[in-house]
This record gives sequence, C-alpha cells and structure tokens, in this order.
Amino acid sequence: MTSPLSVIILAAGKGTRMQSAKPKVLQTLAGKSLLAHVLDTCNQLTVDETIIVHGFGGDQVKSEITNQYTQSSFTWVAQTEQLGTGHAVKVTLSDLPKSGKSLILYGDVPLVSCQTLAALKAANTDG
Repeated sequence: MTSPLSVIILAAGKGTRMQSAKPKVLQTLAGKSLLAHVLDTCNQLTVDETIIVHGFGGDQVKSEITNQYTQSSFTWVAQTEQLGTGHAVKVTLSDLPKSGKSLILYGDVPLVSCQTLAALKAANTDG
C-alpha cells in the first residue's frame, strides 16, 4: 500500500520584477497561465490532494483557476504575509494528511514535465 500523495503548489508571490498588477502565476505562456501549465502537468499524475497556496492577488488567482478547472477540486490556503518558501509550506500543514508524502511545486515554473514528476514520485516509494 502506498502513502497518500499531496501536491503543494506555491502560488503566492507577487512577481515584482514583472512590473504587472496581475499575479505572476496568472501571466500567460503559450495561451495559458503559468499556474494552468503546472496544474495540467499535475493532473496527469495520480495524487490524493492538490493544495494551492495563494497570496498576492489571491482572489483573482482563485477565481480564474476555479472557473477554468470546474471538474477539479483544490484546497486553497492563504499565505497572508509572504515570508518565503518555507513559510508558504508551513501554512499548509494543518491541511495535509497526518501521514503521507508531499510534492512541492512552484506555480510559476510551467515547463516541469509529467515525466520528471512521475520519476520523482517513483523514486520515493514506500519501503
């Protein structure tokens, strides 16, 4: 029996260097938001839960993704203060199962492949 796998997607950053009012994860590449690329890749894996950590522009991120992925269920966790990557993961702890494994991804890294994630998942088997 394998442990449950949760995917945590960090999508709270502002992206100040982009000089845009739009949250970084909603910037588009090849017709889709950066976050949509990551979610599409994750949807090719078998996972028990997908947690999205939102912060800057959180309502906009939540609205766009919820409207686009009507058949998907996400756990949304707010990072009210952007205090770094470790803090972003920490705010998800109460939403994670008591046992299992987590795969942490950045919501602004759209080119990670399903093959890479599947290899990571396979390399981290129980036993």
